[in-house]
This record gives sequence, structure tokens and C-alpha cells, in this order.
Amino acid sequence: MDQLPEIKVRRARPSDAERIAMFVNRTRPPGQEITPEEVLSRFGMAGFLLAEAGGEMVGLLGWQAENLVARVTDFLILPARFRLTAGRELLTAMEEAARELQCEAAILFVPSNTSLEVLSFWEAFGYSFREVAALPRAWREAAREANPSGDWVVLKQLREDRVMRPM
Repeated sequence: MDQLPEIKVRRARPSDAERIAMFVNRTRPPGQEITPEEVLSRFGMAGFLLAEAGGEMVGLLGWQAENLVARVTDFLILPARFRLTAGRELLTAMEEAARELQCEAAILFVPSNTSLEVLSFWEAFGYSFREVAALPRAWREAAREANPSGDWVVLKQLREDRVMRPM
């Protein structure tokens, strides 16, 4: 089996907008492509991390941190052979940055009919499938604000000690 090249993760820059659009558009049907300008407008709403192997983009993770909760807004790995290695590197980088911001948890919205294969992927990185209604109040509020109709999240607690008073 061939060894995969080393994955390097870095923060995306506005100058990456065209590369990001081309990367994302590989998964979109004709007529539904995004433009570099649309990517640039997303920079105001989310931070982006890029995974690269041998100079080629193989992964993208977009995220936001608000009210001590990190929310994964975008997650794409291509080609599939990089799923575990690039996924691990992207999630580790996001979680480290989220901890620096004192985030208590990281969440990603998923439909209730998410496949076992996808859930197993997230579980391999310490995330669990959780009902929003059962989350602690602050996490539940953050989840509802980001996705009012979402009933399920994949969640990883990032801190043992929860913040109970304003910092």
C-alpha cells in the first residue's frame, strides 16, 4: 500500500478563495458551483483551515467560535483516501484553536438519518451523536442559534471544566 504524503494544515487566506472555490466545486453539480467571491464573503463569517498534501488541497474545515462553543460549518476531504489523515489534522488544528478561545465543546450539525459510516468517522475522533434538546443549556442555545431546525449534532467536549459564570 502506498504511503500518503504528509498532511500540512494552515489557516486559509483570502488569496486562497479561488483554490477553495475550485476544490468545493469538485463536489457540486453543474450550475450550483460557488464563486471565489462567495468564498471571500464566507471569510467574514467563518475561519477556514486547509489541509494540503504535496502542495495540493485535500481538505477544508470552516468553523466559528461563539459563546464558548466551536461550530464546524464546512468540512470536505477529497479524495477519500485522505479522509482519516486529513480529517484528523484538520480537527486537531480546529480543536486546539477552539481551546485557546476557551471553547467548551465543538459541534457539527448532522441529519438524524446520518449513516453509521459517517457517525463512525466522527466517533474515531472523539465525537458523539447527541440530541440538541439533551445538551447543557449554553450548548443547546448555541446549537439552536446556528441551526434552529437541527435536532441532532455530533459533539466533542473540549474542556472538563465548564464555565458557569461570565469570564
